Amino acid sequence: MDFIVALVREYGVGIVFLNVLIEQLGAPIPAYPVLMVTGAIHGDSLSQQLLLIAVAVLAALIADGVWYAMGRRYGRRVLARVCKVSLSPDSCVQNTESLYSRWGAKSLLIAKFVPGFASIASALAGAVGTSPTRFVLFDGLGALLWVGSAVLLGGLFSSTVEDLLAVLAQLGQWGLLLLGIAFAVFIARRWWSRRQVIRSLRMERLTVDELNGMLSGGDLPVILDVRAGTAFEASHIPGAHSYDPHLRGARLPAIDPEASVIVYCACPNEVSAARIAQLLRRAGVARVRPLLGGIDAWVDAGYQVHGGAATSPAL
Repeated sequence: MDFIVALVREYGVGIVFLNVLIEQLGAPIPAYPVLMVTGAIHGDSLSQQLLLIAVAVLAALIADGVWYAMGRRYGRRVLARVCKVSLSPDSCVQNTESLYSRWGAKSLLIAKFVPGFASIASALAGAVGTSPTRFVLFDGLGALLWVGSAVLLGGLFSSTVEDLLAVLAQLGQWGLLLLGIAFAVFIARRWWSRRQVIRSLRMERLTVDELNGMLSGGDLPVILDVRAGTAFEASHIPGAHSYDPHLRGARLPAIDPEASVIVYCACPNEVSAARIAQLLRRAGVARVRPLLGGIDAWVDAGYQVHGGAATSPAL
């Protein structure tokens, strides 16, 4: 443990750069605690703290720039990919689109304080056509607020952090083991939470081929698009109705209990669609199913969409 503490003291700035870069690229390795600890260790040197802040902000901008470029290149299709490489809840696509549609690029100011929001917000900024200058401005300010608050807190509680590091150093290998256990518990809890969400939403899905067959045969179901309104306007399945459950005052439309209802989204495991399907079933609509693969599967199958561009480059 003494070696780890000495390593942080000597190479803290480099460690912070790698940690922030990797976390902002989507890995579940929290950087905020490391920023606080490193800020506390260098609390007596303003120049070191300023260097730490500058390096961490640079790392965040590099990672966010990667997601922004992918969003501009692949459009909204990249959003679900972001969620798949993280342990954030699978409904992050729906939540992020709703928040970004309300606040625009200004939402980047608080993105890094919201679990699961930072990477997908950067990708969404690129997907909706936010200008590079506006993106760098608000993302940079957001990164500065996030990094600065961590370093400031570390400096304010430097004595407490130093005491904690001293205790861990005295414990030696046991102290390192405790840190390892804490990290393992953090990852396990996130993974278990995601697994429980998916298990709770198990129900029969309808394939895009089946839906296309229903539309072609004249058996017209009620189709609900539960993505954000901006995503619906960009492209949607013909005949679909928009319903954004995150929109203030949004209400489920009145649906005939005997009607066949198909719900779709653009999130991994169709989480948002499955949740709305469950609400409809509890409201007495028995014949309701989520669309397997959502809007992306529909586009991949080559079926027609209404709205903006029908296709995006394959990932």
